Amino acid sequence: MQKKPLVAFMAATAILAGCGEATNAQKGGQAPLVVTQDVAIIDYQPSKSYIGRIGAVEDTNIIAQISGYLEARHFDEGQMVEEGQLLYSIEPSSFEAQVASAKAALAQAKAALKKAELDHERGKNLLPRGSISQSEFDALTATLLGGRAELEAANAQLKLAEVNLSYTQIRAPFSGRISDSKVSTGDLVSPSSGVLTTLVSLDPVHTSFSVSERERLSLGMDRIKGDGSTESNGVEVQLELENGEYYQHLGKLDFLGNRINTQTGTIAMRALVPNPEQQLLPGQHIKVNLRDKNAQDVTVVPRRAVQTDLEGNFVMIMTEGNIAERRNVSLGAQVEQGIIITEGLEPGDTVITQGLQRVRNGVEVRVQAPAEDKQ
Repeated sequence: MQKKPLVAFMAATAILAGCGEATNAQKGGQAPLVVTQDVAIIDYQPSKSYIGRIGAVEDTNIIAQISGYLEARHFDEGQMVEEGQLLYSIEPSSFEAQVASAKAALAQAKAALKKAELDHERGKNLLPRGSISQSEFDALTATLLGGRAELEAANAQLKLAEVNLSYTQIRAPFSGRISDSKVSTGDLVSPSSGVLTTLVSLDPVHTSFSVSERERLSLGMDRIKGDGSTESNGVEVQLELENGEYYQHLGKLDFLGNRINTQTGTIAMRALVPNPEQQLLPGQHIKVNLRDKNAQDVTVVPRRAVQTDLEGNFVMIMTEGNIAERRNVSLGAQVEQGIIITEGLEPGDTVITQGLQRVRNGVEVRVQAPAEDKQ
């Protein structure tokens, strides 16, 4: 019968002890430690990325214009050649003979015309005196006109012979890199022989890509001027190489297609890019970034400061009295300094970047230096 008061006494003692421990824990508890960082304001150039392909501004097949034996090749395969540089020589002797024959025919035509002119002038003086008949004078006139026609024909034949002779020397139509030769010295070449070699220009180069109709309008690239520039808000072209590095030269838009592709909903575009070091080659895939020339100020926070839950993206900021407060944010593009916040933060805000697992909305926190700054 004495056990009930004893049990009640022990229970009361345990409750009082527990209350004391809770009170001591509350008194001795500390606010969670966090690391903070002020939001950064940086200059940012909005951009859009596309996959493009490099193409040569000039790309031609070198083909013989006449038939003859290949006398010599004057270039090293794969080398850079200059406009007008001699590439191939075709044996010229037969064409030189044609030029000489055409010159002789021209001289003969000139002599015949001179005689026809003298005879016509003489007949003109004799006709009024009745020394020759009208029909004889008409024959002299016809001979004169025929002599003039023969002279024109002889001139044309000489020009044709000279053109054919010039074709015995095949020269580079523009500066660029030449490929391997498909023919060897001594081969009989002709227009039907096909391609002797190919030549492509490398500076500058074209970069072709496609954009959607919505992006074309949002970037302001709705028209191309006659000089190739765009009536936009100032768009420049930056290329990104396969190794992730940015190409050092900026390009400019020089072509906009005249219709939307009905299957893909995109429109063809092209940029002209300087290539003085020949780092870019025709056929190469490239990442094309179209960005505004004019930078704008944006708010950036470290990526680790951004959290996500069912309500969306948010950050914890420090308010007066070291109180943590939730702030819902809208995210923009990722940059080297972190991630852009388009809505939700103001310049001067301080965000919590470390210790977020112990922080709740409205909880007081203590600020400590970042781990890398601690001695």
